Amino acid sequence: MPSGGSNHLLTAQECADYLSVPLRTLRENRERWELPAVRVGRALRFRMRDVETWLSQRAA
Repeated sequence: MPSGGSNHLLTAQECADYLSVPLRTLRENRERWELPAVRVGRALRFRMRDVETWLSQRAA
């Protein structure tokens, strides 16, 4: 389990805003990018710490 970060769940729109990409881009590329997400009912949610870990692994 990743250390640090927040367990706060982001909506798809909040995650797209955080990543500075359009919502459509996030939805179309999430699986290809291997961006971790969880299902809450029918909606996708993104843990802030998972997004931060994902970003740090792809930092140039």
